[in-house]
Amino acid sequence: MRLAKIMVGAMASKRGRLDLHITSDARTHVGRVRQVNEDRLLDRPEHNIWAIADGMGGHAGGDIAADLAIAALSGLAVEGRPMRRDVMEALQDGNRAIVSHNARTSGHSGATIVVLALDDRGADIYWAGDSRAYRIRGGVAEQLTRDHSVVQDLVDAGLLAAVDADRHPRSHIVTRALGAGTDVEIDHRRTDIEAGDIFLLCSDGFSRGMADDALAAEVSTHGADASALLRRAVERDGSDNVSLIVVRTITPGND
Repeated sequence: MRLAKIMVGAMASKRGRLDLHITSDARTHVGRVRQVNEDRLLDRPEHNIWAIADGMGGHAGGDIAADLAIAALSGLAVEGRPMRRDVMEALQDGNRAIVSHNARTSGHSGATIVVLALDDRGADIYWAGDSRAYRIRGGVAEQLTRDHSVVQDLVDAGLLAAVDADRHPRSHIVTRALGAGTDVEIDHRRTDIEAGDIFLLCSDGFSRGMADDALAAEVSTHGADASALLRRAVERDGSDNVSLIVVRTITPGND
């Protein structure tokens, strides 16, 4: 298991003069079946940016694809919050780096990606693939991303029940990822933020088989303790790499 320290940043809101402190905890585990961990994490609370890249390709270099994706985003972790165009450009840079790597190695690797960036007015989420972002507010979990996957398309078309998605034989096939082509379409969502919100980024190894109410109950029980959430996920399934980042917003004096 690779561990990242819990670090604290600060955010001052111009709306209502609400001061927020941000804590984050990032964890990843190879799981109980695979030999290589192809997940990579970016945990930069001091700059209010976090990301998970879930590599695909196994021995073809899924771990390298995830490394390249996170490396492209790491340059954004500088003083001040990156603008939307900066994140989008960095993700395209990561995509091109993976495509170039595949061309040199005759490989077929790629990586799903989910990014969270916070500022004093709200949260921006960027993603491609089936790595997810959730917000837990008042004990209720809301999935902020929509999977780019074959089974999600079937669910949306009314051809598959959501409860059966994880058991579908094509549940592992994504329809969008970094490295899949010369350009990648990145989805973006802007949402508000309140004191007490918990944002959860995760790879599909964590979210597999978890309904939103079950996920909310897990987070409500364990709070920002990502190690406990990770342990439970590995015990529950463990057939894939498992990664998560828990980002918690709190008012000063309540941390």
